Amino acid sequence: MSASLELRGLVAPESQQRPADTFMREIADSIISGRYAEGEVLPPEAVLGGYFRVSRTIIRESMKRLEEKGLVAIQQGRGTLVQPHARWNVLDPLVLSAVIAHDEQLHTLDELTLVRGALESVMAGQAARRASAAEREELRAALEEMREAEGDYTRFRDADADFHRIVMRLSGNFLAGNIADTLYSRAREFSRFEGHPPADASQRTLAQHRAVYEAVAAGDEEAARAAMNEHIVDAWRRRSGTAG
Repeated sequence: MSASLELRGLVAPESQQRPADTFMREIADSIISGRYAEGEVLPPEAVLGGYFRVSRTIIRESMKRLEEKGLVAIQQGRGTLVQPHARWNVLDPLVLSAVIAHDEQLHTLDELTLVRGALESVMAGQAARRASAAEREELRAALEEMREAEGDYTRFRDADADFHRIVMRLSGNFLAGNIADTLYSRAREFSRFEGHPPADASQRTLAQHRAVYEAVAAGDEEAARAAMNEHIVDAWRRRSGTAG
């Protein structure tokens, strides 16, 4: 196989020396975009090194990092093989960002919303059960910041994110909070996640957050879970244009 075929779809280097992180991101993107399919062998080190003008040390270190992310498997005597999607570590920031970037049909964001809704609804219930009076007041202040930020898109968006992170923290569920925040943070990098919200989006969002706060403040676990899940799922349906 010629080098030109082996390197199909890869972006030509722009400088004499590409940093290791840039090289790794280019290879990862080529795998996640499907330019290299499951089971295919990546080009050998000599070909990659000549094309990208990087050392074999950089190539080997990058491939080890990609192996840790579940994208490739390094097999002695066979080379570096592209792994099946099921083995990808989608909670890795680089992998998740690339998966979302190439998700033209929004399937990944649909799945992300369902997972995030499941996690955050559980955490809202836990927050309702364990939050102290001072912590409930902190959540109320976050809701008030959202109300005051209406009309200022960036400020409102940041206040919205802060409200969710406070609920996560008040839940005491470190693992679920870490996963949910990773999903949310990566999704927010993309304009397609913001979608095309309707004119009354901020009012509806604020009302839904108020329902979460009131349930947490009342110590009503079931209501807090239901309110949070309804908000996350409904907000995505509105932004993606799939609301009924």
